[in-house]
Amino acid sequence: MAQDESYTIEEISQMLKVSKLTVYDLVKKGDLIAYRVGRQMRIDEKELAAYKKRSQEGSTLSREDRQENIESVRNIVISGQDHSLDIFSRALERVEKGYQPLRSQVGSLDSLIAMYENRADIVSTHLYDGETDSYNIPYVRKLLVSKSFIVIHFISRQAGFYVQKGNPKEIYNWSDLARSDVKLVNREPGAGARVLVDEMLRTHQIAKEQVDGFRNVETSHASVASRIAAGDADVGVGIAQAAESADVDFLPLITESYDLVMLQTEENKKLIDYVQTILANKDFQKELTTLGYDIKNIGDIMYEQ
Repeated sequence: MAQDESYTIEEISQMLKVSKLTVYDLVKKGDLIAYRVGRQMRIDEKELAAYKKRSQEGSTLSREDRQENIESVRNIVISGQDHSLDIFSRALERVEKGYQPLRSQVGSLDSLIAMYENRADIVSTHLYDGETDSYNIPYVRKLLVSKSFIVIHFISRQAGFYVQKGNPKEIYNWSDLARSDVKLVNREPGAGARVLVDEMLRTHQIAKEQVDGFRNVETSHASVASRIAAGDADVGVGIAQAAESADVDFLPLITESYDLVMLQTEENKKLIDYVQTILANKDFQKELTTLGYDIKNIGDIMYEQ
């Protein structure tokens, strides 16, 4: 094996048989040294081999070595799947060279759990609560119950149905998911789109067993839209942006509040300031609007405790 070979975070997680968030946590603590190539984080083969050796010997980097690795640059795990977060990550890197953004492509619920376990620094959420007909705050309050946190509004997005061109099955509302001639392609548990489906089925009193394809799962908006375009299913739930790159029609049903969550700790004081500075930047806002994102009320504090 070539000594200069390197691996992505996903490849490392597969080789170590751990989650991607665990790998990000190892990088964040300095147990694994990563570097950026474009938008992607990579880890050298020799660094992975050294980590395995330390683990087999029952030791990791010393506190002094670990501090030396991270004292000049703080790794910031930004969790979520929307392209707007990639734009945000680049902006953070430009504003403050002392931060190294690490993108974690994880759904909203798992991201909040990672934050509770101190494995994520900035988490994006779009979690609909049917009881209050609102987004995010009920979930953040429950999952971060013992933490001090802040929720800042980022963007708004249209969520709705992906259907085949021309909508041949005439699918228009949530009750149509229970029809025997309609097949769904769903998102994985923990994803914001999956939570939306679960909550809408519950509030419309539709049993999951009534929905053909409920356990037919894909792990991104784009892959759901692609399955619809290929004719593998009749309907899926996702955001408008993903429909633009697939040969499907999009039927908007709800406006999502896509918010950023951070823990209010002494270590995060400057980070929160930098985040608010980025969100208020006109050039940054223009870049988002050019890509079709709704930035009304961007930077507003939605909740804090």
